[in-house]
Amino acid sequence: MYQTHFNLVSAPFGLTPNTHLFHALPPHLEAIETTLSALQMGEGIIQIAGEVGTGKTLVCRMLINRLPAHMDLAYLPTPASSGQALRLALARELGLTITPGMQTDEALLIEQLQLTLLQRKTAGRSVVVMIDEAQALPDDALEAIRLLGNLETEQDKLLHIVLFAQPELDSRLAAHHLRQFRQRITFRSALRPLTLEETAAYIEYRLARSGCYQPLFSVPLYKAIWQASQGIPRLINQLCHKTLLATCCDRRDEANREAVLLAIKDTVGARQPRWTYPVLWGWQSPHE
Repeated sequence: MYQTHFNLVSAPFGLTPNTHLFHALPPHLEAIETTLSALQMGEGIIQIAGEVGTGKTLVCRMLINRLPAHMDLAYLPTPASSGQALRLALARELGLTITPGMQTDEALLIEQLQLTLLQRKTAGRSVVVMIDEAQALPDDALEAIRLLGNLETEQDKLLHIVLFAQPELDSRLAAHHLRQFRQRITFRSALRPLTLEETAAYIEYRLARSGCYQPLFSVPLYKAIWQASQGIPRLINQLCHKTLLATCCDRRDEANREAVLLAIKDTVGARQPRWTYPVLWGWQSPHE
């Protein structure tokens, strides 16, 4: 609706991860570069952690796009319900034909996985498996990942594993019975919330990539959006989207304080100001 009003060529603040709108801000760029370096060094298990909405899925897609040519990708977007289910999902991603015996025989399935990984390694290929929502994996699936990470030749790992997870995974890995898995994670990156300056740069970049050649937000409005979103990109997107929608409905060419406040009040999870006059301040947490 507001794309026509502001002469935009695309939607700047959609919730679907869009690599075209990726802005290489420090927390995301650090996670990508650290992971790519770890993969090049042949590390086994790597973790990228971040709260809900901090951009893990977009970072995952950027990593997929930047994998070196000799690396084959296996992508598991949904948590497996068990260790055997995870191994079967990986086998399917690698193109193995799943026989009835492999579905029920854990040892046979691991043998077939190791064989295909060895064949790819002999052919000069490396296999990278990216697992999203890893915090939701049951303990036996985590143990399956640990054992898969142990598959190796005398010189190299046969499988490189990248876990994308919310901080709950760290809490689980603090348990004594998961200490072996915790010790296998050789590199870890955390996606932190954006600073005020990063938030303003993020908004301006997405607008520019969408064809906006006019200022739509003032500095005080950037600060209000940052305060309300707490620097979480998903919330920033929601607040900007609703602000521009309200601005369009008012037939204005630039967002104002009232449009931002309306967006904040309409967004679940956004910090709400305790009062709004003469300025937006006195912020409370989403749970207050």
